[in-house]
Amino acid sequence: MRRFSQRSHLVTLSEINITPLLDLAFVLLIIFVITTPLLEQSINLKLPKGGRPETQINKSDITTVEISNTGVYVLDRQRLQLSQLIARLAGEARSNPNLIVYIRADTDSRYELLASLLDTCQRNGIKISFRTDPTPNQ
Repeated sequence: MRRFSQRSHLVTLSEINITPLLDLAFVLLIIFVITTPLLEQSINLKLPKGGRPETQINKSDITTVEISNTGVYVLDRQRLQLSQLIARLAGEARSNPNLIVYIRADTDSRYELLASLLDTCQRNGIKISFRTDPTPNQ
Protein backbone atom coordinates (compact mmCIF):
# COMPACT_ATOMS: atom_id res chain seq x y z
CA MET A 1 0.00 0.00 0.00
CA ARG A 2 1.31 3.42 -0.94
CA ARG A 3 1.18 6.29 1.46
CA PHE A 4 1.64 9.04 -1.16
CA SER A 5 -0.77 9.58 -3.92
CA GLN A 6 0.20 9.61 -7.58
CA ARG A 7 -1.09 13.15 -7.79
CA SER A 8 1.87 14.64 -5.90
CA HIS A 9 4.25 13.56 -8.67
CA LEU A 10 2.32 15.55 -11.27
CA VAL A 11 2.37 18.90 -9.44
CA THR A 12 4.37 21.52 -11.31
CA LEU A 13 6.39 24.25 -9.73
CA SER A 14 4.51 27.52 -10.12
CA GLU A 15 7.24 29.82 -8.72
CA ILE A 16 10.16 31.15 -10.76
CA ASN A 17 13.50 31.69 -9.09
CA ILE A 18 14.59 35.22 -10.12
CA THR A 19 17.87 35.29 -8.19
CA PRO A 20 20.02 34.34 -11.22
CA LEU A 21 18.19 36.92 -13.31
CA LEU A 22 18.89 39.66 -10.75
CA ASP A 23 22.54 38.61 -10.56
CA LEU A 24 22.83 38.94 -14.32
CA ALA A 25 21.12 42.34 -14.29
CA PHE A 26 23.51 43.68 -11.63
CA VAL A 27 26.58 42.38 -13.47
CA LEU A 28 25.44 44.04 -16.70
CA LEU A 29 24.75 47.29 -14.84
CA ILE A 30 28.24 47.29 -13.34
CA ILE A 31 29.82 46.57 -16.74
CA PHE A 32 27.96 49.47 -18.39
CA VAL A 33 28.81 51.87 -15.55
CA ILE A 34 32.51 51.04 -15.90
CA THR A 35 32.72 51.10 -19.71
CA THR A 36 30.64 54.22 -20.44
CA PRO A 37 33.34 56.75 -19.44
CA LEU A 38 35.91 54.82 -21.49
CA LEU A 39 33.85 55.22 -24.67
CA GLU A 40 34.07 59.00 -24.46
CA GLN A 41 37.85 59.09 -24.87
CA SER A 42 39.34 57.37 -27.87
CA ILE A 43 43.07 58.05 -27.41
CA ASN A 44 45.09 58.57 -24.26
CA LEU A 45 46.02 62.25 -23.89
CA LYS A 46 47.60 64.37 -21.18
CA LEU A 47 45.40 67.48 -21.14
CA PRO A 48 46.69 70.78 -19.76
CA LYS A 49 45.35 71.99 -16.42
CA GLY A 50 42.78 74.75 -16.12
CA GLY A 51 39.28 75.58 -17.17
CA ARG A 52 35.95 75.76 -15.44
CA PRO A 53 32.59 74.07 -15.78
CA GLU A 54 30.60 75.07 -18.85
CA THR A 55 26.97 75.91 -19.48
CA GLN A 56 24.56 73.39 -20.97
CA ILE A 57 25.11 72.76 -24.69
CA ASN A 58 23.04 70.57 -26.99
CA LYS A 59 24.99 67.32 -27.55
CA SER A 60 24.15 67.26 -31.27
CA ASP A 61 26.05 70.56 -31.72
CA ILE A 62 29.32 69.12 -30.36
CA THR A 63 32.08 67.47 -32.35
CA THR A 64 35.30 66.35 -30.68
CA VAL A 65 38.69 66.53 -32.39
CA GLU A 66 41.69 65.00 -30.65
CA ILE A 67 45.33 65.65 -31.50
CA SER A 68 47.91 63.20 -30.20
CA ASN A 69 51.55 63.97 -29.54
CA THR A 70 52.45 61.88 -32.63
CA GLY A 71 50.39 64.06 -34.98
CA VAL A 72 47.30 61.90 -35.29
CA TYR A 73 43.95 63.67 -35.74
CA VAL A 74 40.89 61.82 -34.43
CA LEU A 75 37.36 63.05 -35.19
CA ASP A 76 34.66 61.27 -33.21
CA ARG A 77 36.87 58.19 -32.67
CA GLN A 78 37.93 58.01 -36.34
CA ARG A 79 41.53 58.71 -37.43
CA LEU A 80 41.77 61.18 -40.29
CA GLN A 81 44.34 63.13 -42.26
CA LEU A 82 44.22 66.92 -41.91
CA SER A 83 42.66 67.37 -45.38
CA GLN A 84 39.91 64.84 -44.58
CA LEU A 85 39.33 66.50 -41.21
CA ILE A 86 39.00 69.95 -42.81
CA ALA A 87 36.48 68.65 -45.37
CA ARG A 88 34.35 66.93 -42.70
CA LEU A 89 34.37 69.93 -40.36
CA ALA A 90 33.45 72.32 -43.19
CA GLY A 91 30.57 70.05 -44.22
CA GLU A 92 29.28 69.75 -40.68
CA ALA A 93 29.53 73.53 -40.20
CA ARG A 94 27.40 74.10 -43.32
CA SER A 95 24.71 71.71 -42.10
CA ASN A 96 24.82 72.87 -38.45
CA PRO A 97 25.53 76.57 -37.84
CA ASN A 98 25.64 76.00 -34.05
CA LEU A 99 28.53 73.54 -34.35
CA ILE A 100 31.12 73.66 -31.56
CA VAL A 101 34.39 71.77 -31.97
CA TYR A 102 35.88 70.45 -28.76
CA ILE A 103 39.65 70.30 -29.21
CA ARG A 104 41.53 67.84 -27.03
CA ALA A 105 45.24 68.26 -27.70
CA ASP A 106 48.01 66.46 -25.87
CA THR A 107 50.31 68.79 -23.92
CA ASP A 108 53.28 67.40 -25.85
CA SER A 109 51.73 67.80 -29.32
CA ARG A 110 53.36 70.14 -31.84
CA TYR A 111 51.90 73.63 -32.12
CA GLU A 112 51.58 73.57 -35.93
CA LEU A 113 49.10 70.67 -35.67
CA LEU A 114 46.87 72.75 -33.43
CA ALA A 115 47.42 75.95 -35.45
CA SER A 116 46.27 74.35 -38.70
CA LEU A 117 43.09 73.09 -37.02
CA LEU A 118 42.41 76.50 -35.47
CA ASP A 119 42.90 78.21 -38.84
CA THR A 120 40.44 75.81 -40.46
CA CYS A 121 37.81 76.42 -37.79
CA GLN A 122 38.26 80.20 -38.02
CA ARG A 123 37.92 80.26 -41.83
CA ASN A 124 34.67 78.25 -41.60
CA GLY A 125 33.19 80.23 -38.70
CA ILE A 126 33.22 77.26 -36.35
CA LYS A 127 33.21 77.88 -32.61
CA ILE A 128 35.91 76.06 -30.70
CA SER A 129 36.40 75.01 -27.12
CA PHE A 130 39.67 73.71 -25.71
CA ARG A 131 39.29 70.73 -23.40
CA THR A 132 41.50 70.69 -20.31
CA ASP A 133 41.73 68.82 -17.05
CA PRO A 134 39.71 70.92 -14.58
CA THR A 135 41.65 72.65 -11.84
CA PRO A 136 40.95 70.89 -8.54
CA ASN A 137 39.08 72.94 -5.93
CA GLN A 138 41.29 73.95 -3.05
